[in-house]
Amino acid sequence: GDDNSGRKVITFSCCRMPPSHQLNHTRLLEYLKYTLDQYVENDYTVVYFHYGLKSLNKPSLKWLQTAYKEFDRKNLIVLSWPTIVLSKLTIFKNWVWLYKKNLKALYVVHPTNFIKILWNIFKPLISHKFGKKITYLNYLSDLREHLKYDQLNIPQEVIRHDENLRRKQKGKLPPVVKVPPPRPPLPTQQFGVSLQYIKDKNKGELIPPVMKETVSYLKRKGLQVEGLFRRSASIQTIKDVQKLYNQGKSVNFDDYNDIHIPAVILKTFLRELPQPLLTFECYDQILGITSVESSLRVTRCKQIIQGLPEHNYVVLKYLICFLHMVSQESLYNRMTASSLACVFGLNLVWTSKGTASFNALVPLNLFTELLIDFYTNIFTSQTVPGE
Repeated sequence: GDDNSGRKVITFSCCRMPPSHQLNHTRLLEYLKYTLDQYVENDYTVVYFHYGLKSLNKPSLKWLQTAYKEFDRKNLIVLSWPTIVLSKLTIFKNWVWLYKKNLKALYVVHPTNFIKILWNIFKPLISHKFGKKITYLNYLSDLREHLKYDQLNIPQEVIRHDENLRRKQKGKLPPVVKVPPPRPPLPTQQFGVSLQYIKDKNKGELIPPVMKETVSYLKRKGLQVEGLFRRSASIQTIKDVQKLYNQGKSVNFDDYNDIHIPAVILKTFLRELPQPLLTFECYDQILGITSVESSLRVTRCKQIIQGLPEHNYVVLKYLICFLHMVSQESLYNRMTASSLACVFGLNLVWTSKGTASFNALVPLNLFTELLIDFYTNIFTSQTVPGE
């Protein structure tokens, strides 16, 4: 899922850890590295569900030392049980976006007093900057303030534990606040409404104004910016810009003096569409791209997108044309087609049934990478406004 800033969320549930004698800890370490490597070149968030960690399934000190040394090579924040270890070694000069730097928030859910005591003991050894990233949450409901709770795959054991904690809570629980019905969208609404709605309210224009303005600005001033689309921006600033767009007011990105704001706004627009740009119907077809012979994958990509509604096709072509331009400047911005695919894959398509599984990441990112790399082969010569 995503947090409220659009950063990818990685969850770790202690209750899913089998007894130590049944677990191949070498494979666990490899899996942790593989999982994190899907995200750590971009800003990301970690949610750590502590419930379920017992002496039976707690990894040995020897394994923790091995994990520490392995991750140490890449400056990783290692979640150990039950404390946190920070390494501060610097490696390759050109490897700027490291695990530690791009971890923007760490939520520890259902912390025990023991964890808090240990944290206080180790706090003098941890940088103040990293310490500010850690938030303790006593209840699952507290997560709603920080990320898209409904997208999280939370184990039933953790949910039951949370319910038990609430029942044991002294005094009466606060009354349930009734959520008012959603307001109808404004005529000038840009975020959270369909492409068709935006088109109807903008004199039939196919490319939504927010896309046209962000892409145009980034073409002029952002193509060679290192780490474009990888960095986050101020949450409040993003909300303010969204509000301006939704109210039909003009936005001058020069006023914010931050090239990453229009980049985040573009990603946010795509992510908040009621239906993904590549549509729910194409989701399963896209997942099948890895089973297609390598030499036929570009052709298969072309077949899939030609089945899109015309409006979606035009908007997708406009976007991918721009991302192709960004990838052509990767010598300066370090954003190759593969890097861009990791950022945009889950912003272009997602399942209508809950959250995408981890196994879906590879085909989704591969499909997006092929669209960007082979833009001129996949898309027809049909002219798109502003291309």
